[in-house]
Amino acid sequence: MPRITRIIAFGLGLCGGIVASQGPEFAQQYRQRLGGAIDELRQVIARFDSDAQASGETQASAIARLRSNADDFVGRQGAAMQANVERLGNLEAHRTSMMQAGPFARVALMVRDGDRDVMEAVYRDFEPALPVTEEGMLSTAVGFIAMWGGLLLLTGFVRSLWRRPRSHRGAVRA
Repeated sequence: MPRITRIIAFGLGLCGGIVASQGPEFAQQYRQRLGGAIDELRQVIARFDSDAQASGETQASAIARLRSNADDFVGRQGAAMQANVERLGNLEAHRTSMMQAGPFARVALMVRDGDRDVMEAVYRDFEPALPVTEEGMLSTAVGFIAMWGGLLLLTGFVRSLWRRPRSHRGAVRA
């Protein structure tokens, strides 16, 4: 195999490794943002609960009271608070499942069940990094091998198509 092909394959393998390593890094930044979203929603709901309690209401009764109000604005605030409570529950359940999952399962959980708003925020602010965790190193190795090996296999296959069958140049016997 020509030397240039091996050099190109190695370079593309390095690129593949770097790209593959970003999956665990993205998931790590997602988990951090997820924690921030949970903390913020907890504060909003705690303030609401405090106001409800000061008015002699429970969280559920205060939300019901707002939602049933004839004033459209007040009714929308009740619906928004109900959505906040539900979202907090969903985010906490998602975070718990991610914490209990193994390293590679976290990436799959994020892709499959991730919160769209949090994921979009991570994507907007994503800063590539080379993770040195087991998960990051294995992802890097898999990406390298996939690109490097894939390119070498592809070039070997293409070269085999271009080879012509060799004719027998033996002496013609009479």
